[in-house]
Amino acid sequence: MSANFQQLANFIWSVADLLRGPYRPPQYERVMLPLTVPRRFDAVLAPSKQAVLKRYVELSSKGIPNIDAILNNLAKDEDGSSLGFHNHSQLDFYKLKGDPDNIGRHLADYIAGFSENIRKIFERFEFDKEIEKLEESNRLYQVVTQFADIDLHPRQVDNLTMGLVFEDLIRRFNEAANETAGDHFTPREVIRLMVNLLLEPDTQVLTQPGVIVTICDPACGTGGMLAEAQNWIRAHNEQAMVKVFGQDYNPRSYAVAASDLLIKGHNDGQVVLGNTLTDDPFPDQRFDYLLANPPFGVDWKAEKKIIARRPNFRGYSGKLPRINDGALLFLLYMMSKFQDFKAGDRDKPGSRTAIVFNGSPLFTGGAGSGESEIRRWIIERDRLEAIIALPEQMFYNTGIGTFIWVVTNRKAAHRKGKIQLIDARERWTPMKRSLGDKRRYLDQVALDTVTREHGALENNATSRVFDNSDFGYRRISVLRPLRLRFQITAEAKERFLNACPELRGAVRAIEGTMGAEPWLDWNEAWANVQKIVKTLPDDVEGWTPGAKGAAQKKTFRDCFTAVDTEAAPVIAKHYRDDPMGTGQRFPGQNMPADLTTRELYTLLGFFSDGKGGFIEYEADPALKDAENIPLKEDIVSYVRREVRPYVADAWIDRETLDEQDGGIGKVGYEINFNRVFFQYQPPRPLAEIDAELAEVEKRILALLREVTE
Repeated sequence: MSANFQQLANFIWSVADLLRGPYRPPQYERVMLPLTVPRRFDAVLAPSKQAVLKRYVELSSKGIPNIDAILNNLAKDEDGSSLGFHNHSQLDFYKLKGDPDNIGRHLADYIAGFSENIRKIFERFEFDKEIEKLEESNRLYQVVTQFADIDLHPRQVDNLTMGLVFEDLIRRFNEAANETAGDHFTPREVIRLMVNLLLEPDTQVLTQPGVIVTICDPACGTGGMLAEAQNWIRAHNEQAMVKVFGQDYNPRSYAVAASDLLIKGHNDGQVVLGNTLTDDPFPDQRFDYLLANPPFGVDWKAEKKIIARRPNFRGYSGKLPRINDGALLFLLYMMSKFQDFKAGDRDKPGSRTAIVFNGSPLFTGGAGSGESEIRRWIIERDRLEAIIALPEQMFYNTGIGTFIWVVTNRKAAHRKGKIQLIDARERWTPMKRSLGDKRRYLDQVALDTVTREHGALENNATSRVFDNSDFGYRRISVLRPLRLRFQITAEAKERFLNACPELRGAVRAIEGTMGAEPWLDWNEAWANVQKIVKTLPDDVEGWTPGAKGAAQKKTFRDCFTAVDTEAAPVIAKHYRDDPMGTGQRFPGQNMPADLTTRELYTLLGFFSDGKGGFIEYEADPALKDAENIPLKEDIVSYVRREVRPYVADAWIDRETLDEQDGGIGKVGYEINFNRVFFQYQPPRPLAEIDAELAEVEKRILALLREVTE
């Protein structure tokens, strides 16, 4: 069968040479794929064609509407099974050869004779335009004649072989159109790896006789992932019944995928044209396996209004990702299609999915953002099984790094609470000829190695296993005191009096008493300013009561102070006694055993005044910093070890502890592959580098001598 399949694919491919001239090679698929479909259907429908024609005449003469269903049921294959489509045209490919002068009109009539479900596919191919173009260039009759000579009858080419032929043609044409292939075509070896990761763990179940499997790709493109998943299952179990479902937004890609489904005889599967994020063609269906390569960085602004009307998106009610990258929305959709899972219950077997992302969904967005909240929702529900980093330059329209996520609601017992990261970024083989941005591929050895590593769940140089919580962190703010120097200068005085001219007398009095020298303690300076203003004569205006007075005081400080690291901290508030209540500990945290209450208060921004009370300093906004503290570590221990030794006056912003999550900071999740697999490479010795530079210098001088002599 393999030789027959390859020979047939090569022959159909060779027919494309007739298109040279009016078409460029990337455009050949506009003709070849749409013609392969009716030629195959022509052969498949042949056994029942006369019965269909006879019945069509009978029904038409009686004026019976909506006869498609009757004729579809009447169209049978050689085994007597209903095909689900028909053609009631008197023409076939052999008759088309007999009238070259009217080939265009007859071919259009023949296609119009198909049932509505097939005509809808051809509408998306926009094949009527190609018929006109071929006629104008005198190529149509030659191409149709070549196709008529190809014997695609099921006795010669069974459904499996025909499916392989069509897949091969899709792959070749997409690779020929490498400048746009990435929009609707995933490299075959990437699909094989995804299928391996998805199905290998279930080999025992999938090889059982009579097993029924449902597979969905909500961004199916030309159907490559669905086809590869079918091929894997059939290779392991010829008796398996595989039902495939797909959806795509691109009309031509949809037409190819839908044609592929019909060519393979999948009458109980379905491929639908539409927007996955807003139009769910399978609202009540759940699937055993899902896989997809959604567009990277897809903008979902057009879908925002529709999605915003829903109380949640596919069962997730948290924040949604940024408007310019809806990749994670596809994953939420796929997870909403999971079968329910209950261990030991055959009616609730659970589901598995594999999806291709770029690096953005791994780490974009800080704690509390839509991306982080989605990651948190997935990980805390123990749905993320593994992530595999692929080499760069693997895809046709982008050279960036990509990642396969494996997500499931039925982790094996030994994987529960665990996430596996596999680094396959260096397992590439260079291609002999680039296809767009694709310059590398994964050979069979690499595919087998990654598949084995996934199955083994072991720690080694390229595979690491983590607890779910290892990727979580609490985000808190760390504050430092504002330090202000007070000084009356001519420039500062001019700025202040321009804003508050009514206080000229007060400024003169303050300057006369405090002088023009700098004060490195704003607290002391302000206390003196207040005393001076209180003793002003009645005819000299001081601070105005109320809001205006508060504004005057703020303007005064803004004009006459500047940040100075040598200055004393600005005091915001005094506490005569315990500001938190005696003995109160840190909420939601296990405290270090050696932590005293006084040190805890200092970490929270309450500093001793030396008199039994406490001081709270005003924070400097410019020195505010954020810390991501691992979930497995308590906040106090982290700040003591990572912050205080370097900035002794820092304290934890208490407001960031009270926002959510039990008063222990905002929780976020991110997955940093570079940090996990980073390997330090020590720099080479300077002597070695100097020697290389000297050698290069010698070569340059020698070349210069050759030029000048």
